[in-house]
Amino acid sequence: MSLVSLYFLLLLLALHLLLYRFVISLFALPFIALSCLHFTLSHLFFLHRFFFTPTLSQHKRHAQTTTKYVELIIVADNREFQKQGKDIEKVKQRLAEIANYVDKFYRALNIRVALVGLEVWSDVDKCPITQDPFTTLHEFLDWRKVKLLPQKPHDNAQLISGVYFQGTTIGMAPIMSMCTAEQSGGIVMDHSDNPLGAAVTLAHELGHNFGMNHDTPERGCGCRVTVDRGGCIMTPSTGYPFPTVFSSCSKKDLTASFEKGIGMCLFNMPEVKVLYGGQKCGNGYVEEGEECDCGELEECMNPCCNATTCTLKGDAVCAHGQCCQDCQLKPAGTPCRESSNSCDLPEFCTGSSPHCPSNVYLHDGHTCHNVDGYCYNGICQTHEQQCITLWGQGAKPAPGICFERVNSAGDPYGNCGKDSKGSFAKCEAQDAKCGKIQCQGGANRPVIGTNAVSIETNIPLQEGGRILCRGTHVYLGDDMPDPGLVLTGTKCGDGMMCLNRHCQNVSVFGVHECSAKCSGRGVCNNNKNCHCEAHWAPPFCDKVGFGGSVDSGPIRLAGSGNVTVGILVALLTVLGVGVIIYIKRKALRGLLFTSKKNPIEKLRSDHSSSQGLKWAHGPGPKPLVERGSNLVLSCFEAANHCTSVLSIMFVYSRPVSAAVSGLPPPNQPPSISISPPRLAPTLPHSANIFKVTRLHIFA
Repeated sequence: MSLVSLYFLLLLLALHLLLYRFVISLFALPFIALSCLHFTLSHLFFLHRFFFTPTLSQHKRHAQTTTKYVELIIVADNREFQKQGKDIEKVKQRLAEIANYVDKFYRALNIRVALVGLEVWSDVDKCPITQDPFTTLHEFLDWRKVKLLPQKPHDNAQLISGVYFQGTTIGMAPIMSMCTAEQSGGIVMDHSDNPLGAAVTLAHELGHNFGMNHDTPERGCGCRVTVDRGGCIMTPSTGYPFPTVFSSCSKKDLTASFEKGIGMCLFNMPEVKVLYGGQKCGNGYVEEGEECDCGELEECMNPCCNATTCTLKGDAVCAHGQCCQDCQLKPAGTPCRESSNSCDLPEFCTGSSPHCPSNVYLHDGHTCHNVDGYCYNGICQTHEQQCITLWGQGAKPAPGICFERVNSAGDPYGNCGKDSKGSFAKCEAQDAKCGKIQCQGGANRPVIGTNAVSIETNIPLQEGGRILCRGTHVYLGDDMPDPGLVLTGTKCGDGMMCLNRHCQNVSVFGVHECSAKCSGRGVCNNNKNCHCEAHWAPPFCDKVGFGGSVDSGPIRLAGSGNVTVGILVALLTVLGVGVIIYIKRKALRGLLFTSKKNPIEKLRSDHSSSQGLKWAHGPGPKPLVERGSNLVLSCFEAANHCTSVLSIMFVYSRPVSAAVSGLPPPNQPPSISISPPRLAPTLPHSANIFKVTRLHIFA
């Protein structure tokens, strides 16, 4: 093959890829309905994704630049009701004031705390409330999961109690539990006449839910407020003056939590109708009658919104949201929230709303992508990752015998958590991998801080020798449960996951039944809807479309058609110029080099020769190109018989015979047809050899 032929072949291949992308995105031609094209089109889809899909570096979620919304419910127990003079309106006003303080604290972290509900137990407590903070927390979280959450959906619930807890504890909350059904909440003692005191404690416990640890001296946390002026919110103990800001350590902890997938429920704005406190222009929420709301006048920096009237400025169509840019809506298919981990799913602008669709992720129990584990609340928890978190790089889970022997003790160093009475619970053999995490390797001591100590156990083996098991005991204060326990959702066996300290089958989530309706071309999301692969349409991925789900928006990249058209026109121009140069190469050679005829005579001679070319039987000059040539060249040579030809290549899996084919037989007119070419028989995947065929379209 000559260099010129290779040039045209590569140019046509690039042209084909662009044209195919353009046609499939605009018209969704049902090529995939032809089963014999399945193998070859999968190659085309791969090339399409290679050229037009963002890279992984582009998929990293900018967690700190996306506003999160915590839909919070605050509950006041009966003792708090009595403490406030049995005045239910006074209690509600106090709780709303506490929530306003907390929202103000978290705005600095680009988090809004939206109060979506208040509940006051004016008659009797709906769950046991005692002076034991651990038991109270356990009972409140159980009540929230069973009673409150099904009744009123929310992200987090906090109990404000009038009971004085034992010791120095004024609050307690599980760490890294935000958005979970079992543990997204905490308890707060109303320890001050000033509602700011309870607000700081609630913000502190909410910080634990977010994954924030205490600001201990050994962590070297930077706090811009001195201790005598209150310090920072996540200090182990607080007093008057109360802290109102977060430290650098808290911000780092928060970033790390978001990178792990904590807080998957926080990316959707709350329904304004359920916000407590009534409508107000300047609260940052777009409510009925408002076109926008950028906060108070002194804090509004939005060029699209009038802060005084909460109306859009000038020609602005939108003012808020990830699908709003320069006061205009982004086109449908524009990525607005990329996948953050192996259990997350991306979202795309719909073209009709300035807000990114609510965050969706893989259904609980689904296999993690490229990780040996199962998804739970959008996170892939593994023993391996937990060991690395505790012991640093090089750490790995200990053998199963370590979990079984250590966690069967039911003491502070080996257990399956605490029971409702606050006593350490022994692990049954089948639940051993859901108790205290047991590791090997890594650093000499736990890397999570000086308040963590190593608990090493040597276990003799029947065949001789001993095995070293390394657990951790962390002194994190009285307001946090043991972080050395295996996290909920961690894989504990094939098809098994840790739930409530028990190793249970993932089938309890119904993930297999949900995925079965996706036609083998998609996965099930947390709303039990199919998230389809590119080129397949929801809801069941059984028809041609643009991928995604009814929740995520379309996958197709918006505006790519315009880009494709531009590139297509440019390539056609280059192709046309190249063809003309190739056809007129003799004339150009005559113009550029010596010739017995003058240039005008030379051109006239060539023109007369081209007019004498005939397609029918009879005398006529031989076509310029022979075997392996492109029909488009012969057609352009016969300028009086056809106007233009576009050669579109289709790729088939066939044994190679000739590099290029498709010429009409000698002395035969070309076939002028718009019907698709007949398909070649499908070969095994091993016969991955391409042949080029053309569909000739005459204009």
